This record gives sequence, structure tokens and C-alpha cells, in this order.
Amino acid sequence: MSFASTAATGASSQPLPDRSRQRLLHRLGIFCGFAAAIWLAGAEAPTKLVTVAVSPVVISFMMVLGAFVSRWSLPALIRGTGDTFRDARHVPHLVLWGVMAGCLWAVGNTLTIFAVRDIGLSLAFPLWNSNSLIGILWGTLLFKELHRCGWWRKIGVVGGAVVIFTGAILISAASASGAAHGNPARGIAEAVGAGLMFGTMYVPYRKAYITGMNPLTFLTFFTFGEMTMMTAVALIFTGGAGAFWHELAANRNILLWPMLGGFMWVVGDLFQNYATKYVGISRGIPLSNTNQLWGLLLGLLVFGELRGLTANTYAEVIGGSVMMALGALAIASCSASEGEYAGWKRAAQRETDLYGIDPAYVAARMEGREVSANEVRRTWVDWLMIAAATTLFLVVGSLAHVPRMEIHSGWLGLFAALMAAVLAAGGIALWRVTKFT
Repeated sequence: MSFASTAATGASSQPLPDRSRQRLLHRLGIFCGFAAAIWLAGAEAPTKLVTVAVSPVVISFMMVLGAFVSRWSLPALIRGTGDTFRDARHVPHLVLWGVMAGCLWAVGNTLTIFAVRDIGLSLAFPLWNSNSLIGILWGTLLFKELHRCGWWRKIGVVGGAVVIFTGAILISAASASGAAHGNPARGIAEAVGAGLMFGTMYVPYRKAYITGMNPLTFLTFFTFGEMTMMTAVALIFTGGAGAFWHELAANRNILLWPMLGGFMWVVGDLFQNYATKYVGISRGIPLSNTNQLWGLLLGLLVFGELRGLTANTYAEVIGGSVMMALGALAIASCSASEGEYAGWKRAAQRETDLYGIDPAYVAARMEGREVSANEVRRTWVDWLMIAAATTLFLVVGSLAHVPRMEIHSGWLGLFAALMAAVLAAGGIALWRVTKFT
């Protein structure tokens, strides 16, 4: 059965049997993981602006600003802010966890910018995707993922993790020998540090989704943490508000591009969150981490990275990336068994008992269903937020100039078309199966 036909089945008014629903959500989660990979790779392309002497702090701040605006306006467009606050009332304790996750993301994102500056996009990308290993660890220890799932599935996930780790080592060796400028050792440390931040960030994610919170709701509150932390980092690194404002004004012609990167990151992050919700950390994060191959292709085809290096360096970079992707695919092929789903439910029951959550809410949301038949409504506040976000992008865009750097527009246009097609397919599938719950 194709994905399109299963999505249509999920849209029917007749509920599916429990196991059939699990298989449908598993397919949806896998699809969202790969969709996330493409959009997350595209989001990192603007970080290439660090090669034209733009401060990494400015790039990171504008990405976070674009993400902040998008994380409020997209939920308002999809389901309305009223739905966001209704959802939060069921699990108010998760608001704090969302803010905490946002802080971790802001630190990790800043480290990625510095890593791109020091070792390049093609080399830094796979290293910070070591967050797969961290995610598997936390998913297994804290949320009963892989418990009672059978030895073959465990071997597939653990074996995939080992292949990912081996690929990361290969990429590290290439980055140390192949970086033409910057500081290779420091760049490796920055990229691995970013992976640690991103991997730990998924603990609040899974805590939220195992008890039913809508990803749109979680990411709305997530943005307060990322914006607050990123502002503090920017002020500290630049020497205060006056100096930072001067940096922004001096670079006003390129501010649009990292803002667009922040928007693309939010779209990719939404797909990644739905993958995490429906197939878990141990599977969802490795799936989305196939963005390393898209990042490698962007670096090679669009920005001309690694040109003129030795054949051994090319072999290490490409071979390491392929190994990491194969490890992720091995993990993705190991679907959750009935025993593992039972472990997930026990972890959800623990959260339900600890925080006094309505069991009916948790049960319905674990299956991607609404608790009640609330109609999606958008008020004038939602449209005002959408208009304000659009206006901000237009104002910043009116100042924008295309930076003077080598960009192969044909490959860039092809990648943009692929992103648009994936967005349309993913949006339709999520609406048909879950109504974006």
C-alpha cells in the first residue's frame, strides 16, 4: 500500500484498529523524518555567509529571530493560537520544558555557525549530527525505547549507531586534513558540542509528545527559550547592546538570508518533531540526520566546497557521509514492536501519574487524534500575527543584497523545488492523518 493511500485511509471517519493505526503513524513518522532532513539541510545554507566576513553571532541571531517569528505565525496559520493555549492547559508543566529546549537549541545553533566558519559546511554537518547517538541514549534510558523490541531490532538500532559513529570519525579525519582555512581542531569541538546540545534537546521533546502535547504548541513556547538565550549570547559576545546594534546595521544587506534560514529551520523542525512523536527519538533523529547528505550536496554543488583537495579527502568525506546515512537507514528500518509500544505507554503512564494529566488526553494524542471535536478557528489576532511576521520579512528583504560569493543558481533552484514538493506532500499527509495534532 502506498503512503498516499494509507494517508487517505487515516482520513476516514471510521477509526482504525490499534495496530493498524500504529503502522500508519509509523509510516507517517518515517516520511516526516526524511522531509525534516531536506528542510534542515536547506536551513543551514545561509550559514555560508560567514565566509564573507559576517559575524557568526549576527548570523545565528538572525536565524533565531526568523525562527521566533515563524514559530508563532505558522501555528497561527495552521490551527490558530486558541488551539495552542487550549493544548497548553492540559499539560502546563511542559511550557517550562519547551523553554529549556529552546535554550539548548540556541547554544547548539551558535556552535554550528562557528563550526561552519572553521571547517566548512560539508565537514561540520555530519559532526553535529552525532546528536543521533545522544538521542538513542536518552530515548532508551528515559522513555523505554527499544525495551522489549526483540534482538534483531536492537541490533539494527545499535548497529546503525555504531556505523554513524564510525562515519563521524572518518569525517573528523577529513576535516582535520582538508580544511583550507580556519581552525580544524576547534571546528571539530564546536560541531561535536553542537551535537551534544541538539541531542539533549530531544529529552524535553519526547517528554512533551509522550504525554500528548501538539508539536505546534511545544515549539511555540520553545521559541521563548531560544530567543532569550540567543539575545544573551549576542550581547555578551559583541560587548553590549550598542555594539550589537552596530553589527546588525553594518550587515543589514544580508540579514534576510539567515532569517529565511530560521524559517526553513522551523519547517524542518516541525517535521522532525512529528517524526519524534510518532517513531521516537531513537528512530526519528537518525532519520532527520540524513540531512548530512543534503548538506554535503549543497556544499559541493551549490557552494563549490572541497574543490581542489586530494582524492583521499573526497573519499573520506563522501564515504563517511554515506556510512552515517546507511546507519540511519538501518535504524529507520527497525519498526517498533508491540512490546516496545507497551514500554512507551508505561513511560506515558509515569508522566500521567506524576503530573496529574487527563489519561484520555494522553491516549488520544498518542494515536494522533483529537481529544474532542474542536473546530480549527483563526481569530483576528492570528491574522494580525501572520501579517506582522510577513511585514517583518518584507522590510528586512527590502534591504537585502545578494552576497558576492560563488553560488551555482541552477543547483540551488533544483533544491528549492524539491523542498517545495516535500513541504506540500508532508503537509497534506499530516493533515489527512492527524489534523496536525
